[in-house]
Parts: sequence; structure tokens; C-alpha cells
Amino acid sequence: MSGIAQVDMRLNTDTGTLNAGGNTWVGLRGNSWGTVTLGRHDLHYGKQPDDIAVKAGALQAASVSLMDFVSNGTTAIAGATRTNNVLRYDSPNWSGFAFTAAYSSNPTTQEADLTSGARKGNAYNLNPTYTANNFGVGWSYWNQKADAAGAGSDQKSNVFYGYWTGGGFKVGAALNNSKVENGTTGAVQFDRRAWTIPVSWTSGSHNVYAHYTKANKDKVAGDGTEAKMIAVAYVYDLSKRTSVGVTYAKIDNGANAAYNFFTNTTFGGANTASLAGEDPRLLALTVRHAF
Repeated sequence: MSGIAQVDMRLNTDTGTLNAGGNTWVGLRGNSWGTVTLGRHDLHYGKQPDDIAVKAGALQAASVSLMDFVSNGTTAIAGATRTNNVLRYDSPNWSGFAFTAAYSSNPTTQEADLTSGARKGNAYNLNPTYTANNFGVGWSYWNQKADAAGAGSDQKSNVFYGYWTGGGFKVGAALNNSKVENGTTGAVQFDRRAWTIPVSWTSGSHNVYAHYTKANKDKVAGDGTEAKMIAVAYVYDLSKRTSVGVTYAKIDNGANAAYNFFTNTTFGGANTASLAGEDPRLLALTVRHAF
């Protein structure tokens, strides 16, 4: 048995601030029984087998942009970031089978129940997977309720995903069905289904990554809430650890949809937010070095 820990530090060079904003946790690991950790973890979101973010260095072009947002593109499922206050168990790999089970005593940053007597929030995530030599499949289920029940505070989401590799190609698919409910009445406020098909090809130093992603019309919000996205990247490996690349992506929003590139509002500021019906475009040049 081993004691383990990770501190994921994030440096903001423009403001000079440093914080443990990434996956940060402490825990125990045993070869026979798995791993238990306490802290902050990425849960549920980003499960689709889309390589453009990591391998092309183009995070904003990831299919998360449509797959993990509802409310016509304005509300993130599972925060689309690390979940706070998590107790997580990761099983060993049993001949390809494995699973993750996680519970959060409060997935949001607020603690409204501590002094007010309001409803106590929580969330849980179940994520079984099977991985073989040239394919993998998985399912992730997310159920969240926030402290102090209110409009749009509860979430339920399912993601089914898989991929196949061969001959330098990787082809994947994922389906995401997510709902947002009123925390007081239980009424469904948003209910949308999204899907994506990511593909990649590698030959020597040449790499191509792409995906086509579509968010269907929301069953509650109605017409004009659909969106589609296409992204393609070419990456050339200068060495085993260093590469350069170029990425192009675009989102076509329906008249009442405001989907945006993943993290674009966070890193770009309020003026980069999409308005309903706007169609964002992205061109990125990247240099990536793996330490």
C-alpha cells in the first residue's frame, strides 16, 4: 500500500497569482484493491475520445464545447472543470475492465447549507470502462444537486463512448444526454442530446485530428437551440516530445443557441462570449512540448 498525492499548480503570468486549481488530491493505493483519493477531480465531462485538445494543443477546439453544455450552450454539466470535495475510488484493471466511483459532498464552490439550514448539495459519478488492444468503450453517469435548491440547480447526464484504432487511424463516437432540473419543483428546464465523431490519423511525424459534433434541438427550449461544430488540426512532430500544429474550428449556432469554444469565456474575457445565433470561428497555431 502506498500513500499518494498530487498538487496541480496553475500560474497566471498576467496577474502573478499561483494556485492549486487543477486536479489536486491525497490518497492511498493498493495493487490488489485499487485507489482511494480525496480532493478535486475531473469527473464526467470530456469523456468523448477526442484527441484534438491534448495532442494538438488546441483545448478550445475540443468537442466539450457542445457535448458538455446545456441551456442552449450556457450551462456546464459537471462544471466542465474539476469537481470540489470529492471522495473517489478507482478500481484495478481486471483484464480490461475497470471503473471509477466518486462522491462529492458539494460539487459547487458555495456552501449555502452550512448556516442557512437549506438543502445539502451533493453529486456522484459512476464510470465503468472496458479497454482492449485496439478498442475501448465506456459509460459515465452524473447526478448533481446543489446546495440551497433553486432554479436550474440539479443535473442528470449520461455519456456513452467508444473508439477503434488500426492502421494509423483512430475512429470514435460518443452520445451525451443531459438534463437540468429545477431544484425546488423537479421540473425539467433543459433536456438536450449531443453526439460527436472524432477521427485521427498518424503516419510518421504527420498527425491529423478532427471531429464533427452536433447538439440537437433542446426538447424543452424548442426551435433554434441546436448547434453543430467542426474542428480539424494538423500537427508535425519535431521530436518525440515537441510538435508544432495549426487548428481551425467553427461553431454554427441556431437562432437561440449560444454555444462557444471550450474555456473561451474563461481565458478570453466577457467580450468573447457568444450571443444567441452568433457563429464563433477559431484559428490556432501551437507549439507543444511534453516534459
